[in-house]
Amino acid sequence: MNYQTILEEIQKEIQPYFKNGKVADYIPALAKVDPNQFAMSIQLFDGSQYNIGTVDNKFSIQSISKVFAFTLALNHYGKGLYKRVGHEPSGDPFNSLVQLEYENGIPRNPFINAGAIVTIDSLVSLHRKNSFEYILNFIKKVSNDDSITYDEEIFKSELNHGFRNFALINMIKSYNNIYNPIDDVIDAYFKQCSIMMTPCQLAKAMLFLANHGVNPLNNERIITNEKAKRINSVMLTCGHYDASGDFAYKVGLPGKSGVGGGIVAIVPQKMAICVYSPKLNAQSNSYIGTKALELFTTKTGLSIF
Repeated sequence: MNYQTILEEIQKEIQPYFKNGKVADYIPALAKVDPNQFAMSIQLFDGSQYNIGTVDNKFSIQSISKVFAFTLALNHYGKGLYKRVGHEPSGDPFNSLVQLEYENGIPRNPFINAGAIVTIDSLVSLHRKNSFEYILNFIKKVSNDDSITYDEEIFKSELNHGFRNFALINMIKSYNNIYNPIDDVIDAYFKQCSIMMTPCQLAKAMLFLANHGVNPLNNERIITNEKAKRINSVMLTCGHYDASGDFAYKVGLPGKSGVGGGIVAIVPQKMAICVYSPKLNAQSNSYIGTKALELFTTKTGLSIF
C-alpha cells in the first residue's frame, strides 16, 4: 500500500473543510496559532515514516497527554485505579461539573478533565513535586526523544484561565477523591497539557499501544498486553469526549484528541498515526483531523471493524 500517495490524496480532499471550525480561544496562548495548519504522520513498526504537511512543527498536545498519565497510573495501581476513576464514556462535555456531582466525585473516565485530574493526583501520591518530570520522562522514553519539553507561556495561560478545572478539582476534593495539595496536582496537570510535540514524535510515542504494550522499535515492554488492551479500549470509547461514538463510527480506530488540534490513533499490529490541524469542531476535536482520519481508514480499509 502506498501510504505517501494516500496522504497526498487526503491533503487535497480536505481543502474545502478549512472554512469550518475554530481554534481553542478559551486558552489565550492557543488562540494565537495559525488556524490553517495541517500535518499527518504515519509511523510503522519497522521504523519507516510517511508524512505530509508541517510534521516538524511542535504543537501543544493538551489532552493527548492524558494517555501517557493513564498508562503510568494503570501500570502502578492496576484495577485499584478504578475505585477513583471509571472507564465508561461520559456523554457529556470534557469539562462538565454536573455528572461529577451526581456521581459523588468519581469521574467517569481518565480522559475527561475530572478523570485526568484524579489520575494526576494518583501520580502525585507516588512522585510528589516530581510528578510532571516523571510523566515528561516517560514521554521522552516512548518517543525516543530527549528534546521534548513543555511551553511555559501555555502553562501560565492555563493556570491563569483554567477556572473550570479549578472548580473540578475543588469539587472532587470535597468528595475526598483528591489526596494531595490542590496546587501540586493542578500544576502537574496544566504542565502535562502544555507539552509540545511534533506529529512525528507523537506517532512514534503511541507505537507501544499498537503493539500489545511493546515498543516495536526496540522491543522494550512498556506495559502488559492486558493493560495495553484496556488503554486502547478506553481510547476507543472515551478518547473524543462526547463525540467518541461518532469518531468510532466514522474512523473506527482507538484514538485520543486534544484541544491543541492534535489526534493520535493506532492501528493494532500495524502503525500509529498523528494528525494535526488546530480548528476544532463543536465537541472540541480537530475538525480537519477527524475528517483526515476518516478518509484514511476509508481509503486503506485499516479499521478495527
